[in-house]
Amino acid sequence: MITALILNIVTLCSIAALAAVVLYMVSKKFAVEQSALETAVFEVLPHANCGACGKAGCQDFAKAYAQAGTEELQNLYCPVGGRKVMQKLAALKGSGTLSIAPTCAVLRCNGTCQNAPDKMVYDGLRSCRVANDIMSGKSGCPNGCLRLGDCVQVCQFGALRINPQTGIPEIDYHKCTSCGACVKRCPRGLFEIRPIVKGQQVYVACRNKQKGSVARKNCTSACIACGKCAKLNSEIVVENNLAYIPASVSPIEYGQKLADECPVKAIHYRKDIVKGESHEG
Repeated sequence: MITALILNIVTLCSIAALAAVVLYMVSKKFAVEQSALETAVFEVLPHANCGACGKAGCQDFAKAYAQAGTEELQNLYCPVGGRKVMQKLAALKGSGTLSIAPTCAVLRCNGTCQNAPDKMVYDGLRSCRVANDIMSGKSGCPNGCLRLGDCVQVCQFGALRINPQTGIPEIDYHKCTSCGACVKRCPRGLFEIRPIVKGQQVYVACRNKQKGSVARKNCTSACIACGKCAKLNSEIVVENNLAYIPASVSPIEYGQKLADECPVKAIHYRKDIVKGESHEG
């Protein structure tokens, strides 16, 4: 009995040892050598592993950048590291840097406590995703901010906080890296990454697609699809009872005009955006 047990143990150990040897040999045979350039690129990157560049992480970006040709480099940019990091990478690669406008997240909702007062009490789990599945929102707006802060929790850079006066998220332009975590997290798709043109942005801070009279019952700042903005610039789209300003519309030329023309103040024009130097694109 004891002999059989010992034999089984020896057999299992032998199989395990053999398997380990085989795995080691296979890993050595099929190992992909990491080039010196890839290692150098990886060391320069911020190691946020946020995926904002479109890659799985900084290591994946480093590999792609090291192997990229001149044309492929046009599509590789680290928004977290910004211009400084890209200049260092260009020096390693021996290529010129791209002139890319800085970007920043915006909240396409102005459903503050003042504009969209609570009509109900929510006593469930403090999660926007959970609340989105069971209710339209405390204000009654089916597309507005739920004010529970999922976006704040996923921001790795401290660029978001819930403003205690307005009740909705507030973006710190100095800290925002355009990583897109808030975009992915918000169950109502209220965040958007938009370019900053000479410190300016203009966008519609509303996602409500209800008819104007219905939307305004829940939020006084809801877009009513009046079309006045579209008359100022033909690129602006008004459909499904909602206006949208493409990034191609110049905030320098149209920002103030659009904000002044909107009768419900759904269009936000920012002209004092100063990005933190380390994240500027």
